[in-house]
Parts: sequence; structure tokens; C-alpha cells
Amino acid sequence: MTPEDAEAILQEYFAPWIRQLGLRVEEVGERHAIVRLPWSDELAREGGGLCGQAMMAAADTATVVAISAARGGFVPMTTVQQSTTFQRPVVGDDVLIDVRITKLGRTLAFSEITLRAASSSETAAHATTVYALLG
Repeated sequence: MTPEDAEAILQEYFAPWIRQLGLRVEEVGERHAIVRLPWSDELAREGGGLCGQAMMAAADTATVVAISAARGGFVPMTTVQQSTTFQRPVVGDDVLIDVRITKLGRTLAFSEITLRAASSSETAAHATTVYALLG
């Protein structure tokens, strides 16, 4: 799967409000994806940091891209569980979402996700997800 293929998945299978986040696929591989969430003042919370809800939605969406890459294309799937810890704020910077598929089974997929400001090597948030594969 190429980044362009993954971009097509973002456009075809997600709700308009997710597309409005402006996510861009930077890289896809056999069991991973890196997706960029561009900074937007509209996504900032009181105090200027990027809101956690936007980061969680971006992580969840990037996981679909990574699972699709691992499966060789989009298949119907749904989030079963997502757990996120926030470690430091992101202010005025894009966020890079690095998804690694840790287990890809016949009916379930598990992932680890690291989110960081594009200009930093420090983790801003960490998430794990479990997906049910429906197709």
C-alpha cells in the first residue's frame, strides 16, 4: 500500500468531520503507518494546547490506515477499545502519529500508538487500540 492508497481510504471511509482534521499519510508499511495531524487553532483548548479529543480521533483514524496496510487494503473494522495517556501538551505544532500493529489476527488487531509534536522527539501521548475485523 502506498501513502496515496492510504489517503484514498481517509477520503472514502471516514465521516466529513474526520476529513476536516486534514490528516495526511506520511508513511505506510507492512505493519505500521505514520500520519500527520496538522496544527489548527480550531483544535486548541483553553490554554493553547491541542485538545485530547482531536489527538484521540487522529490516533484512532491512523490505526485504520495501519491495519489496512497490514491487510493489503481496507476491510470493514470497528474500534473495540482505545486507551490514551497524555504526557505533555502540543502547542502550535503538527502532531505525528506513529502506529505499530503488535498483533494482527483473523478477527482482532492490536496496536501501539505514539503521538509527538513534529518538532520534538518527546512523546506527547501514547495509546493502545483493539479493533474487531469484520470482513
